[in-house]
Amino acid sequence: VRLVESGGGPVQAGGSLTLSCATSGDIASCRCMAWFRQVPGKQREGVALIDDDGDTKYGDFVNGRFNISLDSTKSTLTLQMNNLVPEDTAMYYCAAEVLWARCAVLYSPGFRYWGQGTQVTVSS
Repeated sequence: VRLVESGGGPVQAGGSLTLSCATSGDIASCRCMAWFRQVPGKQREGVALIDDDGDTKYGDFVNGRFNISLDSTKSTLTLQMNNLVPEDTAMYYCAAEVLWARCAVLYSPGFRYWGQGTQVTVSS
């Protein structure tokens, strides 16, 4: 499974960005996909997850500002981010996992496949 993120960049506080993750390989074997983010010196944290049932989970900090979606062929995972704040500045990673049990929580060590990340920088 290969994951390639795009869509990051600079944005002003209050603005919006849409991140995309293009998939290839045996993505059909994956039961869920997710977005994580990380800033230097801090642990990677879960942003949003979507599973094969279409159920979604979000990090507490999202507060309804973000929306995760996955097209029916699993070719593109999308994260729509609105009302961005400077604290959203981070490297954002796309991830995928094959085991249902590991899709139960937004926990980065549980995910097998990772992209290289795309940087989001929110200025005040």
